[in-house]
Amino acid sequence: MPAGAAFASNRRPSPVAPEHPLVPVLQGVQASCCPRRLNFHCHTTCSDGSLQPEWLADQAVDLGLEHLAVTDHHSAAAFEPLQRRLAQHRERGWTVPTLWSGVEISCLLEGCLVHVLGLGFEPGHAALAPYLEGSAVVGPGLRAEAVGRAIHAAGGLALLAHPARYRLPYQLLIAAAAELGFDGAEAYYDYEQGESWRPSPLVCEAIAAQLSRLGLLTSCGTDTHGLGLGGR
Repeated sequence: MPAGAAFASNRRPSPVAPEHPLVPVLQGVQASCCPRRLNFHCHTTCSDGSLQPEWLADQAVDLGLEHLAVTDHHSAAAFEPLQRRLAQHRERGWTVPTLWSGVEISCLLEGCLVHVLGLGFEPGHAALAPYLEGSAVVGPGLRAEAVGRAIHAAGGLALLAHPARYRLPYQLLIAAAAELGFDGAEAYYDYEQGESWRPSPLVCEAIAAQLSRLGLLTSCGTDTHGLGLGGR
């Protein structure tokens, strides 16, 4: 039996998918989509990144991105300045990416500290407020199931970030996330963290295959912390 297959039929359904408008986009994610078409994982100076939100918006337009989410750690403060900057570019007649709200939240999954991407949630929703204060929560709210519930309550999608970067095998973590009703995971990621982003072929293909077997969504992103949106 493939890793995680036991959870496929008993998986708790997300209360927002498949109606969420981001779902069709994530269903079309392939290894070639990032970094020039889609980017659902990057950071600004609102957490530990080097790019001002406005600078990141400028680069997204220059790259010709179609969809963008900035996922600062425990912060959604970049969303409004990104919106304003993209609106300015649109008024000039430039093509701009569709901007989705995003955040990266630390939590415990199977006793392992992992990161969860919340995408496409309602900005300012009270359910996510405890997770947007700049640092990880303590107590029961640190559990993955609590984080998933909060993201879903805010109308967003919950996806496990870079599943192969943790101390536990990605197969186990993805299966556990599926059991909790997570919507998917970051399938395509540069685990070598090169200057120019490229998905790590073998591990990313294996993750994408497991997500497909479980009926989960796939995401991709550069996890940019530096000054160039084309790499980490």
